[in-house]
Amino acid sequence: MLTKKGKYGLKALVHLARLPVGQLAFVGDIATGNNIPKKFLDAILGELRNAGFVQSRKGKEGGYRLARPADEIKVGHVVRVLDGPLAPIPCASRTRYQRCEDCNEATCQVRHLMLEVRQAIAEVLDQRSLAEMRDIVSGDDFSVALKIQA
Repeated sequence: MLTKKGKYGLKALVHLARLPVGQLAFVGDIATGNNIPKKFLDAILGELRNAGFVQSRKGKEGGYRLARPADEIKVGHVVRVLDGPLAPIPCASRTRYQRCEDCNEATCQVRHLMLEVRQAIAEVLDQRSLAEMRDIVSGDDFSVALKIQA
């Protein structure tokens, strides 16, 4: 499940992706424009800066901007940085695997299904960039944005 931290982080990055290349945005403007608590956003942007997704500049002319082009930032990478593994249960995680104490993993139907769920989530998020998120339009273009194939 995507946490509020992950959701707010993605919203902030999409906000920055909508700006002209190199333009800075104030934290307060990002927070207000996306209905995100400013104090929480400060912490999230700090994590995103440490992970190399955004750059910051202090002072009167300061703010945040993307550290690299939006089409080079994959949504799956952002979600993993902010929320951790994509797997719904620890025994299905590739990055933070933890063995279940109460089942045989080789025959556990729950684990096998959750491995499929994790793979499906990863396939979508790892193929999508911030630029694609930025360009998603609601309404009639929804199926196009999701790349639904006939």
